[in-house]
Amino acid sequence: MDKDEAEAPYTARERVWRGEHVAFTPMEPDDAELIQHWRADPVAAREIGIWPGPLHELHERLASYAEDRTRDDFLVLLPDDTPIGHIALHEEDFVDGTAEAYLLLAPEHRGKGYGADALAALTDLAFGELPLHRVEAVTHTDNAASLATLERAGFTQEGVRRSSCLHRGRRHDNALLALLREEWEAQTRPRSWDHA
Repeated sequence: MDKDEAEAPYTARERVWRGEHVAFTPMEPDDAELIQHWRADPVAAREIGIWPGPLHELHERLASYAEDRTRDDFLVLLPDDTPIGHIALHEEDFVDGTAEAYLLLAPEHRGKGYGADALAALTDLAFGELPLHRVEAVTHTDNAASLATLERAGFTQEGVRRSSCLHRGRRHDNALLALLREEWEAQTRPRSWDHA
């Protein structure tokens, strides 16, 4: 790594996919500390229902993701190379044509439309490049911000999995949302390849 890469590590990273205002670069094991910082945010920990856990375990998990053919993980970057989130398609099943979307944004970048932009780009990848028919998302029913972001990206709430999540000693209901290929095809917004 040269001096410029050390000072601006995300500048040298390849952009493999774009949204209107964001770009995706493949997740690397060295991103563990950044992801750990975002997960430690109290709002994220409560809303997503995950504990930050040891950094070395997260580093190992990110390394294993590179070999896992059932998931695609990316860092979300702004045009100025600022990393603002982690987005993924996981549980990819190309036989059934299904996957689950995951999004975690840095606290200072929530509520600015980046989440919906990133999810739109992710669904463009899922339906425009991959043989998927259905992308699901799950969030707590009281996570109003996440529900609104998913709806802005075209997801429809299909149901509630009652008392399906235990977090900090309390049971939570989870909302199940999905976007189908034909619903994505009916969207009139610009596609990711229009931003290349």
